[in-house]
Amino acid sequence: MKILVTGFEPFGSDTYNPSMEVLKLLEAESDDPQIETAVIPVAKGNAEEAIIRKMESVNPAYVIMLGLAGGRKGITVERTAINIDDFRIPDANGITLHDEPIDSAGPAAYFSGLPYRDMIAAMKEAGFDASLSESAGTYICNHVFYALSNYISKHHLPARCGFIHLPYEESMGYDDRPSMKLEEMGKALCAALRILNK
Repeated sequence: MKILVTGFEPFGSDTYNPSMEVLKLLEAESDDPQIETAVIPVAKGNAEEAIIRKMESVNPAYVIMLGLAGGRKGITVERTAINIDDFRIPDANGITLHDEPIDSAGPAAYFSGLPYRDMIAAMKEAGFDASLSESAGTYICNHVFYALSNYISKHHLPARCGFIHLPYEESMGYDDRPSMKLEEMGKALCAALRILNK
């Protein structure tokens, strides 16, 4: 069973994005040889196009998108993708949207296709801080979560997708904000991914 895991390039004022860097650890440490990874841009349109192209070449059973949620404590698995773009900062192409539907004909929201409670439990049992989040926000993370869920639904694909947010990596220098070591994020995600093969 193939699993596609994606991470984002750095964005905004940050020059480092743990969701991109952790992909290298997953490739090296995961005991699942069927894991494929892809780095995607923080850009409306380009991001989901990159995921869909990779998905069509890999034909995965699961697509797990990773992103950075600076300031959050621990790893958070998202329950819901909502049909709205409301960017707090421009994307990598300089686009800023406010109160715009991602698909004007689409449903208000999609729920995660991941067994998120089991994945959270597995990360906790492995000794890592993990919890459920109700929303992936309204920036590019939510955009790709909704857009890919919409694509899977419209094309009646068997793949299931979901989104997981990572906190700051401790080397990013935000001493007053929650953070984790990159190695810990990698081990936590490996524990979560093993649930998909059960």
